Amino acid sequence: MSEGELYPWLVAGWFGLGVVVFVVLHFVAAPYGRHDRSRVGPTMSSRAGWLVMEVPAAVGVLTWFAVAGFPRGPLPLLLLWQLHYTYRGLVYPFLVRSKKPMPAVIALSGCAFNLVNTYLIGRGLTVYSPAYDAAWFRHPRTLAGIALFLAGFLLHVHSDRILRTLRASGDAGYAVPTGGMFRWVSCPNYLGEILQWIGFALAAAIPAAAAFALFTFANLAPRARAHHLWYRTTFPDYPKERRALIPLLY
Repeated sequence: MSEGELYPWLVAGWFGLGVVVFVVLHFVAAPYGRHDRSRVGPTMSSRAGWLVMEVPAAVGVLTWFAVAGFPRGPLPLLLLWQLHYTYRGLVYPFLVRSKKPMPAVIALSGCAFNLVNTYLIGRGLTVYSPAYDAAWFRHPRTLAGIALFLAGFLLHVHSDRILRTLRASGDAGYAVPTGGMFRWVSCPNYLGEILQWIGFALAAAIPAAAAFALFTFANLAPRARAHHLWYRTTFPDYPKERRALIPLLY
């Protein structure tokens, strides 16, 4: 079977796996951060764990662009990708203040996910792609997708900053976050990331990007719900008007 024949099946499998993850994570929260549980195997520092997970995404799509000779058409989409993963893979790990270790299985599974995902996105943008030309990037759908991506990125980064300011350096405790979109939802950082990849899927218009947007929602929506329930259980005076992820709805 050639790569061209295999690729659509891999993307279809990615869609299916996203649905499975969405169902499973409603019953089992990934065991890291505030949902950490004992006896989950070897651990590593939180910083090392984020680097192991996210650096492959920061370099992966860039590598596939290099393999394809850096086609000019999809370069604006590469810049969006690199904006997110330069922050997530090369900046965020050095801003993390938590001293809690991360299970190695979480870091390695995140790394494996990103290796596959960057292949699907990288090849989808450079080989199995529409004709990305000047007209493409003037289309209202593409412009709306780019705007949604950038809005989601700003929400994501701003919400991360609010969470960091809750802790003094080296403090592993938790507190109720306030300000920004925390007024309405418990996890605006997750909402921002979901909006980013929906926007990216709109702008790129390839099945792999749509599968990644679905996977992002499937992973983060149940975790936002778990965070929300944890906040309500831990802090009796937690604001009742807040929802987990989507203002007024969820």
